[in-house]
Amino acid sequence: MNIKAYIPNGITLLNLLCGCIALVFASHRNFEMALVFVCLGIFLDFFDGFFARLFKVSGPLGVQLDSLADMVTSGAVPGLVLYQMMIDTSTSMELSYTQWFPYLGFIVTLGSCYRLAKFNIDTRQTESFIGLPTPANALFILSLPLVLRDTDSIFVLELLTTPAFLLVIALLSAYMLNAEIPLFSLKIKSSRFKDNALQIGFLLTSVLLLLFFQYLGIPLLIIVYILLSIFNTKRGKK
Repeated sequence: MNIKAYIPNGITLLNLLCGCIALVFASHRNFEMALVFVCLGIFLDFFDGFFARLFKVSGPLGVQLDSLADMVTSGAVPGLVLYQMMIDTSTSMELSYTQWFPYLGFIVTLGSCYRLAKFNIDTRQTESFIGLPTPANALFILSLPLVLRDTDSIFVLELLTTPAFLLVIALLSAYMLNAEIPLFSLKIKSSRFKDNALQIGFLLTSVLLLLFFQYLGIPLLIIVYILLSIFNTKRGKK
């Protein structure tokens, strides 16, 4: 029995377990612990592919397991978090559709599912991404209730408690997940700094944003990631 062949899939299943635990925390509105377990799941998601390539045991089963695990960790969890936020904002809406309005938060889950299915059959996404990766979108969504909890900004507070704004976030997330927008990968391509300058620069920027802005730094770094990718694509076409 080749034990090495089971290690990558075992790591993927641990990612799925983290997603399940995050769902429980999110359902109890413990968004901080939900974010912790989603981050742990994303960390494991990076290493399952790494060990599959290291041990040369990549296969179709691992590909399918990876997407199924991501569907929970980076698809169902952010959908539930946005649902919870929409429940809070819909109480201020004096309209007949307030009971079903929060379910629109699961538009994020639907968009994530479609994106993951496309990823499995899209041969263009071996070295980079087309559309926002589901882990990045999950981090963006899960940071929002924590930003709302800690913010001193009236502007940010009003935005994140406005039902229409949360609906726009759900719709925009689903769009960005499946948009035909090339986004760079964080994988280190070689030992030369020139080949990895974009990735290293982004990682350093991310550290600074998180240090100075705490939870607000998470959505900011996702926005920076998208803008840098667009700039890099346009520069490459010149």
